[in-house]
Amino acid sequence: MEGDATGADGGGGGGSGERSSFVIGLIENRAKEVGVAAFDLRSASLHLSQYIETSCSYHNTKTLLHFYDPMVVIVPPNKTAADGMVGVSELIDKHYPANKKVTMARGCFDDTKGAVIVRSLSARDPSALGLDTYCKQYYLCLAAATATIKWIESEKGVFITNHSLSVTFNGSFDHMSIDSTSVQTLEIIDPLHTELWGTSNKKKSLFQMLKTTKTTGGSRLLRANLLQPLKDIQTINARLDCLDELMSNEELFFGLTQGLRKFPKESDKVLCHFCFKPKKVTDEVLKPANGRKSQMLISDIIVLKTALDAIPFLSKVLKGAKSFLLHNIYQTVCENPKYANMRKRIGDVIDEDVVHSRAPFVACTQQCFAVKAGIDGLLDVARRSFCDTSEAIHNLAKKYRDDYNMPNLKITYNIRQGFYFIIPQKDITDRLPNKFIQVVRHGKNLHCSSLELASLNVRNKSSAAECFSRTELCWEGLIDKIRGDIAILTLLAEVLCLLDMIVNSFAHTISTKPVDRYTRPEFTDDGPMAINAGRHPILETLHTNFVPNNIFLSEASNMVLVMGPNMSGKSTYLQQICLIVILAQIGCYVPAQFASLRVLDRIFTRIGNGDNVENNSSTFMTEMKETAFIMQNVSSRSLVVVDELGRATSSSDGLAIAWSCCEYLLSVKAYTVFATHMERLSELSTMYPNVKILHFEVDLRNDRLDFKFCLKDGIRRVPHYGLLLARVAGIPTSVIDTSTSITSQITEQEMTRMNANCEEYWSLQMTYQVVQRLICLKYSNHGDDYIREALQNLKESYSAGRLT
Repeated sequence: MEGDATGADGGGGGGSGERSSFVIGLIENRAKEVGVAAFDLRSASLHLSQYIETSCSYHNTKTLLHFYDPMVVIVPPNKTAADGMVGVSELIDKHYPANKKVTMARGCFDDTKGAVIVRSLSARDPSALGLDTYCKQYYLCLAAATATIKWIESEKGVFITNHSLSVTFNGSFDHMSIDSTSVQTLEIIDPLHTELWGTSNKKKSLFQMLKTTKTTGGSRLLRANLLQPLKDIQTINARLDCLDELMSNEELFFGLTQGLRKFPKESDKVLCHFCFKPKKVTDEVLKPANGRKSQMLISDIIVLKTALDAIPFLSKVLKGAKSFLLHNIYQTVCENPKYANMRKRIGDVIDEDVVHSRAPFVACTQQCFAVKAGIDGLLDVARRSFCDTSEAIHNLAKKYRDDYNMPNLKITYNIRQGFYFIIPQKDITDRLPNKFIQVVRHGKNLHCSSLELASLNVRNKSSAAECFSRTELCWEGLIDKIRGDIAILTLLAEVLCLLDMIVNSFAHTISTKPVDRYTRPEFTDDGPMAINAGRHPILETLHTNFVPNNIFLSEASNMVLVMGPNMSGKSTYLQQICLIVILAQIGCYVPAQFASLRVLDRIFTRIGNGDNVENNSSTFMTEMKETAFIMQNVSSRSLVVVDELGRATSSSDGLAIAWSCCEYLLSVKAYTVFATHMERLSELSTMYPNVKILHFEVDLRNDRLDFKFCLKDGIRRVPHYGLLLARVAGIPTSVIDTSTSITSQITEQEMTRMNANCEEYWSLQMTYQVVQRLICLKYSNHGDDYIREALQNLKESYSAGRLT
């Protein structure tokens, strides 16, 4: 809700290795529209999307599923799809195991009920949510929401508390779209080719580089933002304003860092547990099978108490904050009296000495003594039994130390086993006494128990379970009151995740870099993309002498052809541009001296070559499928980066395909960066003045290439660098000499023809140069005097024919 306080776009199936918590509902209609409802059980948030599926392979749906990484996908029964479309049900059958797919009757996908359910469960006001606007247009995602929520309540045995969910309508109007192939090639979440680097691999993905968050919720939010960057300029600038204040105010930055540490790491997950209410709240909680649930509920209350205790410190830190985002958090959270009232209600029944702990036995003891003494007599009896058995267990350990001369024998506790002994093997001179049972070797220690300990363990666990059950009954009224104010807990969870991402990830990353290495990006509605001295955010951490480069794209120059030999830096440059754009659109500073961007709706990449054995596709077929997807979905507000298109087929076919694709992208007016070895593609710049040619500087010294990794204007022809590599590889000298003679003749003919073309289109190029400079002046922040002087200089240069 960044526009209204946080802007926490929940989503993303967790970080690497984190178990997914998303339940997805999918449904489609005959018009190829797909409705998606994604429910995050961990953060109690519902994300609704509806879009038109443009590809027969359901590429957009696969991208969305890759983003959420669901634990369960709910679909209606199989249905024959039109126009060769595979259908969402068949898509799930193909890409997910059978245990992840749930089929529900089509009647469960009811959009009318969905609108009612979303209206009642949303923590935000329906008018602020825009439900009245969306319900008719996006009826499919509401239908999917009905089935999803019905399955959750049935499968989990809970009711979802009214006005407790964070509901968002996500679509192309909210977020930039990055397909799964681009996510991999840009190394957004995971680095490529880790198997080649070994265990000492220092290369990271963008997510791993930024993942200095302290909570799982902050990590999930970071991942979600990287996979679906923002498109709303107001929200992006709100985050950037917040970063400006943090970078200029050390007291605020370190105060927030310290304040966030006071909140338990799992606060966001625990706060959202109160959104789910068990269907049966009778004396069944006294049954042993429900003891674990009671213990978790008590733990949640203690975590909630700890989180509420941390709000006053956060309020003190944020009191003088000036940026809209931090000031809004101060007003909506820190100054909200409902949090203090909730803390008072908890203080009426919970012992003030109880604190949250991650140590298993300390946590168990805190949970048993959470309720103030004297409120429940049976609870007091169970506590005494728990204390007596705990003391007896420790006395037993002392007795064994003395009886068996084992001074290093320790008693340890975990949730699954309860108490058990740890004995160093070095203390056992002969053999372990028969008194000890269930012996398991763990490194240099033996883990074991005894019949006496097992008996005490049973009594101790029984007493603890009784404490948990009686505590839950004592807190039944308190829990109902907490659920009545669930909206403020949802807000607090979102705020903590957002602050964790901005402070512990964005601000921390910037603060660890040398001064002025990162800069705030500027955004315009339709202005150019201008990045001065941009650097690759990942690779610059591995190379201290990383060479920065520029990029400029505008309406009058919307395509850049990048040339240069292999290993000159072309692929790194393409990746660098995309990662800088992504960083900017998640509201973070970027590694550059200056960056002015327009908001992009999609990023497309065609980088890398390789067969796709799973789909029985050759290198060229894989290349063409990815290119076709770009052609079908690109728009004038997209960024397209292509590396070596057409090199997997014959030279004539490859050139024809690359040329025609360039012309198509020029007609769409998408911003395009095209890396190639095909020198004939440079002729595009003579026919289309909005094509600019760049090359990576390379020097030739003693028949060896000296890479400068510096981008220069125009074409730089390295004389037959392919033949140089062939000579180094050991091809016979006679073959190399013949090849050199043939290449020289071909090159001479090509140069004659290209020079003629340049003369023919010179006047058109001059006109475009003028237009490009006028566009730059249109979006300039300089004063009238500067612009007037620039226009006069432009006029004189054009008249003299020396405009470059």
